Amino acid sequence: MSTIRWGILATGGIAATFTGDLKLLPDAEVVAVGSRTAESARAFADRHGIPRAHGSWAELAADPDVDIVYVANTQNAHYDAVLTCLNAGKAVLCEKAFTLNRVQAAKLVDLARERGLFLMEAMWTRCVPGVRKIVELVEDGAIGPVASVHADFGILASVGPEHRLRDPAQGGGALLDLGVYPISFAHLLLGDPAEVRAWARLTPEGVDENTGMVLGYDSGAVAVLSCGITAATPVTATISGPLGRIEVPGPFFRPDTFVLHRSEAEPETFHVPYEGSGMLHEAAEAMRCLREGLLESPLVPWQTTLDVMGVMDEVRAQVGVRFPGE
Repeated sequence: MSTIRWGILATGGIAATFTGDLKLLPDAEVVAVGSRTAESARAFADRHGIPRAHGSWAELAADPDVDIVYVANTQNAHYDAVLTCLNAGKAVLCEKAFTLNRVQAAKLVDLARERGLFLMEAMWTRCVPGVRKIVELVEDGAIGPVASVHADFGILASVGPEHRLRDPAQGGGALLDLGVYPISFAHLLLGDPAEVRAWARLTPEGVDENTGMVLGYDSGAVAVLSCGITAATPVTATISGPLGRIEVPGPFFRPDTFVLHRSEAEPETFHVPYEGSGMLHEAAEAMRCLREGLLESPLVPWQTTLDVMGVMDEVRAQVGVRFPGE
């Protein structure tokens, strides 16, 4: 597989950004795009110089020249889109939040395992060089055992009730769209929590618009996390331990610099640039796994995706958010 051939499922902004990053990889080729309508697929293909446009997900999944499909539609549709691709024998890189809940995620993981197909959540944070360097420092004991993680992701979204961020039918709310980042960041450093405590203010439509979470771990560590669509927050993170702390400026989920503070030492700034928009790195990881015959990425393993979905299920249960059909 000297060149990995990609299909793009969906035609929105994130699909466009990802497609742009793929063009920076010499061993990647975007050969097809699929959408719910032929018109949307053709317009996207024309804009990005993609040879084939398919007017349905099934047509894209059946394209014999596609090695892997990048799923970039709204999160309420991820389950059906990934299911279509896996059933057609295609490897998949799927945007986060991976699905609406852990039950859906587990079904897709089980199917990928059964079919012997590669499947990965597109949690680019775990693949960008800056975060990988942070993990390396923590694992090497730079700050000692992690005692706490603080992270936030809030935006000011002045949108109406029909917008996907406020629509329960589209998996709306701050948690799945934004909260997945601080939760995943905490999981990267501390693993699956032993306890979850959450509070949220809900919109009239019944999705969370401002959410706080405290995660507790068997080690005694805590993670204090927040997400919201009512105010633009710093989108920063801090990892603390007995020997010091690492401060990650915004946006913490795609840092190109961070600062290590240690007792009786001058702060040490690390510059670790990412390439493209940063999405390039998750694509490169998916292609590496395909070439090596892996079903899951060691950077974004299936269990991590299931754990994070489970935490978000518990947060929603505590704050009272349910999606149609659950």
